[in-house]
This record gives sequence, C-alpha cells and structure tokens, in this order.
Amino acid sequence: MPFLENLGVILTLLAGALAALLPGIGSAKAVGHVGQVAAGVLTEDPSKFGKLLILQALPGTQGIYGLLTWFMVLQQSGLLGGQADLTWQNGLAYFVAILPIAIVGYFSAVYQGLVSVAGVSLVAKRPEEQSKALVMAAMVETYAILALLASVLSIFSIA
Repeated sequence: MPFLENLGVILTLLAGALAALLPGIGSAKAVGHVGQVAAGVLTEDPSKFGKLLILQALPGTQGIYGLLTWFMVLQQSGLLGGQADLTWQNGLAYFVAILPIAIVGYFSAVYQGLVSVAGVSLVAKRPEEQSKALVMAAMVETYAILALLASVLSIFSIA
C-alpha cells in the first residue's frame, strides 16, 4: 500500500507542519490583539508608537521558533534535500519531538499577547514604566525558549 510505504514521510511532514502552524497561529492571534489595543492608545498619543511596537512584536517570536523547528525537521530528516528514507518510527519520532514547541509555543504566544496587552495599558498611563512591561512579557517567552530547546534536542537525537 502506497500510504503505508510513505507513512514515515507523511508523519514527518505533519510534524513539521504542526511545528510551524500552531506557534504561528498563536503569534498571529497575539500580535493582532496587541496591535488592536495599541492602535487605540495611539489615537490618543502617537508619540508612544515605538514603545508599543516592541510590546506588539514580542509574541511574534513563537511563530519564528515554530518555523525554525519546521526547518530543522525537514533538514534533519532529509526531506529538504530530497534524500529521505523514513520509516513510520522515524516519522512518529519527529512528530513527538515537535510537540513541546507546537503546544507550548501556541500557548506561550497567546499568553504573552495578553501580558503585552496589559503592558500597553501600563505604557498608556505611565510611559516611563515600559521596561517593566517588557520584562513581564519576556517572562512568558522563557517557556517558549525552553520548549524550543526540548524540541531541537529531540530532533537532533533521532537517528
């Protein structure tokens, strides 16, 4: 059966797609939400654009981590170079390896967006407190970085 013969490739492609898709969706949702709130603040004070742009950009990093993981899966598996001979076990291993960044990346982006929205509110009233808003939003980023590390180390351990 062609499906079973290609199951390793299919699972590996699914792993790569989910690694890019879930954190990307979370980042898009969060960056959009922060942008909406920031736009409201900017109607009152356009001079705060630079301070708010940083807060809006922060939740976008998880999408970058997901794309990086997608690239590593395709590169490490041989699919990027067209030299893939993947068993279903290899495909399943890649699928399991991406789970940390796929799941944590999604939720980290969404929650970092919520913290960034709160930071926008802080900057709206007290612009001199921007660094505190950035630190609070960056704390959420820590878990996306740990998830990225877990996925990358898992990907590179697949023989």
